[in-house]
Amino acid sequence: MKTVKSPFHFKGGVHPDYNKELARDKAIEKLPLPAELVVSMSQHLGAPAKCLVKVGDFVKRGQLIGEKNGFISVCVRAPADGKVKAIEKRLGPAGGKADAVILDTTAPAPEGVAAVEPLPPLDWKTASREDLLKRVEEAGICGMGGAGFPTSVKLNPPPGKRCEYLVLNGAECEPYLTADFRVMLERADRIRLGVEIMRKILGGPAVRIAVEANKPEAIAALEKAFADIEGNVEIVVLPVLYPQGSEKHQIYATVGRVVPEPPALPIDVGCVVENVGTVAAIADAVEKGEPLLERVTTVSGDAVVEPKNILAPSGTKYSDLVAFCGGEKEPPAKVISGGTMMGFAVSTLEIGTTKTTSGLLLLSRRKVFQYASGACINCGRCLRACPMGLNPALISKAVDANDIKAAEDAHVMDCIECGACSFGCPAYRTITQSCRRAKNSIRARIAAEKAKAQAAAAK
Repeated sequence: MKTVKSPFHFKGGVHPDYNKELARDKAIEKLPLPAELVVSMSQHLGAPAKCLVKVGDFVKRGQLIGEKNGFISVCVRAPADGKVKAIEKRLGPAGGKADAVILDTTAPAPEGVAAVEPLPPLDWKTASREDLLKRVEEAGICGMGGAGFPTSVKLNPPPGKRCEYLVLNGAECEPYLTADFRVMLERADRIRLGVEIMRKILGGPAVRIAVEANKPEAIAALEKAFADIEGNVEIVVLPVLYPQGSEKHQIYATVGRVVPEPPALPIDVGCVVENVGTVAAIADAVEKGEPLLERVTTVSGDAVVEPKNILAPSGTKYSDLVAFCGGEKEPPAKVISGGTMMGFAVSTLEIGTTKTTSGLLLLSRRKVFQYASGACINCGRCLRACPMGLNPALISKAVDANDIKAAEDAHVMDCIECGACSFGCPAYRTITQSCRRAKNSIRARIAAEKAKAQAAAAK
């Protein structure tokens, strides 16, 4: 194993104020079990899980309460013992609503409730590839870096595709967030075990662990944990540049390969990318039989009393996270689920965390700039900032004119919604939101055309 500097540098990117000093030195703290959990059936990319329980049921920790509902889907297990007091649509971290199981964790277990059969620990060295893949699936593991792609699908490339490089995403380039940093610092041994398991599943690929240069302590912890690992393993130190955490840019930064335009995926260039938190979760699922029921979330910002990195069960309400941090220092002007670049502003703290909730930010008026979107001044800053080489100004103008076809012709579907264009715009144009609007319109049109074709074929 060796540590190297990244020899490849992508064009574009920006340098926001990272503000990581608020929480980076705060060790992970375990949250006492909240009285109520809001467990969403949509904690991942793809189809929501199918709810298996009803109001009045008493569930046990680890019990399957939502089954996988399609190829791109993930099961959901109860993060704690509790009584199902409601099943209803609830607001999620990204703004949409989905079915959620509301658990009362203070309710006593009725007599005769059967214990949940735990997942048996596996010896990864002797277990088959199929058994390891099954364990990842039944543990309900999805990508914990943000997108939430089902991990069992990503670790099982289609016929004709082979993983040559396993890339671990430890960049954590979003401002304020330090959850992944703390996991690398405190759980490097679990990341090491997760890598060994994933290498067996994927057929022994080379490993590249990507970490930004502003995390020397994490690099040192990983170097110690991986010191005696066999095979082609490197820690690749990346320049500090947003969005280094994008999987396409990380693939280029670590192995110099370029992922083609959609619908191409990293496996098309022989790569699989996984977040470091996901890798640690795989180790726990296999060695300990522990499903993905909790995760580390950074709570930060200048409007919270004490920023922290908190290990909390899925479904923990944001209000409980804030209370554990001592409450609000002052009324926040904005609350953001996630980071400031790609996160979503939310209007309430009554939202439950999910498997992908990496951060919660409470920002005062001193940190929130009030502005009005103006006309494009054709300065070209968004072109220089875009890491995908797009013309964001052209796309934004097309969307303003409701010309979605022109936006599509300008390759808006390549946009990764990183926010670099909006960050650098002196006219404060909401360029990223325009790209999201265009992409949603295009996806809706494609889905309608597909449904129409299927209906015609059925006649």
